Amino acid sequence: MRNKSHIGVKYYTIKEITGPLIFCESVSGVGFGEIVKVLTPSEGEKIGQVIDISDEITVIQVFEGTSGLSIETTAVRFTGETLKLPVSTDMFGRMFTGTGEPTDGGPNIIPEKFLDIHAPTINPCSREHPTKFIQTGISVIDGLNTLLLGQKLPLLSGTGLPHKLLASQIVKQAKVVGEEEGFTIIFAAMGITSDEVKFFRDDFLRMGAMGKVIMFVNRAEEPAIERILTPRMALTAAEYFAFEHDLHVLVILVDMTNYCEALREISASRLEIPGRRGYPGYMYTDLATIYERAGIIKGKKGSVTQMPILTMPDDDITHPISDLTSYITEGQIILDREMFKKGIYPPIDPLPCLSRLMDKGIGSNKTREDHKQLSDQLYYAYAEGKIVQGTALVSGEKALTTIDKLYLKFMERFEEEFISQNYNENRDIEDTLNIGWRLLSILPKPELTRIEPEIIKKYHPNHGKN
Repeated sequence: MRNKSHIGVKYYTIKEITGPLIFCESVSGVGFGEIVKVLTPSEGEKIGQVIDISDEITVIQVFEGTSGLSIETTAVRFTGETLKLPVSTDMFGRMFTGTGEPTDGGPNIIPEKFLDIHAPTINPCSREHPTKFIQTGISVIDGLNTLLLGQKLPLLSGTGLPHKLLASQIVKQAKVVGEEEGFTIIFAAMGITSDEVKFFRDDFLRMGAMGKVIMFVNRAEEPAIERILTPRMALTAAEYFAFEHDLHVLVILVDMTNYCEALREISASRLEIPGRRGYPGYMYTDLATIYERAGIIKGKKGSVTQMPILTMPDDDITHPISDLTSYITEGQIILDREMFKKGIYPPIDPLPCLSRLMDKGIGSNKTREDHKQLSDQLYYAYAEGKIVQGTALVSGEKALTTIDKLYLKFMERFEEEFISQNYNENRDIEDTLNIGWRLLSILPKPELTRIEPEIIKKYHPNHGKN
């Protein structure tokens, strides 16, 4: 049993204050993640958290920063408690800070429970395989990179691309068909500006989505440590509603790049040896403690689904943040700058995208029996169109055969009619699949080699016509 004699005692044994960190000597019995009260005559009381422990030194991270603190007059008091989030059904429609404090001018919630935000990830042995389809209303996701309940599917973007607009659209439109009442969304934003906070909140209110949303917001000017806490606050709330109230919860995390930058900043303050591009060597493990909290637990009716959104520096998919995220998660959706320059929204290039669990959640009694084969054929036809486009650029259009020109026509219309859709356009899965069939009718039926004849006969719009 851990010695708790340190609890409530004031320690004036501070050795060093560096950045947001306090290094304290001669403390025993302290636990990792323990909450600390930092006491000073001039700055009042601040809250911190134990982030490192050794035989000689205990390292404390101060949430509000250490500005104005001095070694001589500052004391620390250990509470013996970890950081906990008060949870309640009163949270719906509310906005909180990255540390769980209400920030919308409303009253404090009346908590039903206090939950440790550093909960363990789901035990692999107790996981249920995802099999249910989440309809986002966006064709390129629903049709080609289907999101399932309990999946973790990241969206990789670049600076200046409309990932925040896409995140807002998903919040407004996402649902589980037939289970709309049991579906909710937790939106966690890290390092965003006040203008972006206003955009998200106003947009959710305008579209009537705020009632099913809980927001956790860390602004760009707020401390880095709060960015580390924000996704854990959101996931703690998600687990409560999923596994104690049987709800399906979609957690959208924007922007995980800001989270990782905060992780790097804290690591540098601790004088740790940096890894790739200055990020800490444990970033993979740290990200896994977030992403692996998505899933379905056997015997529970609810689920936690994650859609982390991150901006790739210089559009580099091999950057450590996007690289490690893709390792841990179950696919990726990639926003493409060339598509954006063409005026396509959402600018998602389907060819490098992947949803690894898609096959488990589509087909008869889930979406539609033709979904898998139609998706395969659309991918193939679009890829062929891209190859033909490259040939035309090198050799000219005169070198193209009649079939080549049809694939080129398909590619252009696929981008204009299937991938591209209005920000306020919400397509159900039937609409998405029917658009796919209409576009495939551009090609001769012998070219539809990835679809069984019976499926073509049933769904092809020109079946029986010459």
